[in-house]
Amino acid sequence: MTSQDPSLPSASTAGLNCLLTIALPLALEEELLDCLREHRDLVPGFSVVHGQGLGVGAALATAMEQVQGRARRVLVYAVMRDADVAPLVQRLGATLRAPNVFYWAVPLLACGRLGDA
Repeated sequence: MTSQDPSLPSASTAGLNCLLTIALPLALEEELLDCLREHRDLVPGFSVVHGQGLGVGAALATAMEQVQGRARRVLVYAVMRDADVAPLVQRLGATLRAPNVFYWAVPLLACGRLGDA
């Protein structure tokens, strides 16, 4: 699922040099997506994928998760400017205050839309 309508003209990818990934419990999905929509100045768009998390930071909230040994998670991917990551994370942290939301940012080597070349 992507937050941008594919029928709209493609936005410029100039200056987008970072991939921010946010992993969170299903229960916080809508709240986080609403927060991201409020901060279009920092994050131009994002994609959402449902997955599972394993490890120390993955709290097993339901009986099913405890039996399976993995937590149902939502992964949000945002291609953005690296300079905007810290301000966005700060705003999200101030709004959500959820220690079970984990994020990481990595340099983006290339991005674009096929057919735009």
